[in-house]
Formats: sequence, structure tokens, C-alpha cells
Amino acid sequence: MEIQQYPKSELALMYFPKSSPHVALNHLNSWIKRCPELCRELEECHQHKYAKYYKSQAVRLIRQYLGEP
Repeated sequence: MEIQQYPKSELALMYFPKSSPHVALNHLNSWIKRCPELCRELEECHQHKYAKYYKSQAVRLIRQYLGEP
């Protein structure tokens, strides 16, 4: 997986490929919320929860905390 900016639904589908984009995003958001350290670091890198894309730095953090999709 390349570290780059991804639309949120596209990244979510990498983690949950058999789900619809909406369901995959809900699952990924649930995983992120269960990891307070990840939430804090995403806030520190100015990743807004209502943004349509994950910045490359956010993708790196998500991979670090949740593993490879």
C-alpha cells in the first residue's frame, strides 16, 4: 500500500473490501474511535473528521496503529 492521500471511503474499502463504501467507512471510523492515541495523533496532524480525504500523514498513522489493510 502506497502512502498517499486517499478518499476516506477508498481507504475504508481497503480495510473492509466486502462492504459497501458507507459501511466500510463506518467500520473504519469505529476502529479509529477505539484507539485514543490514534485519535489524538490525527487531531495533532490537523486531520479534520469531516474532511473527504485522509492526508498522507493520517494514512501513515492509521497504518501504524491499525496495521496494513
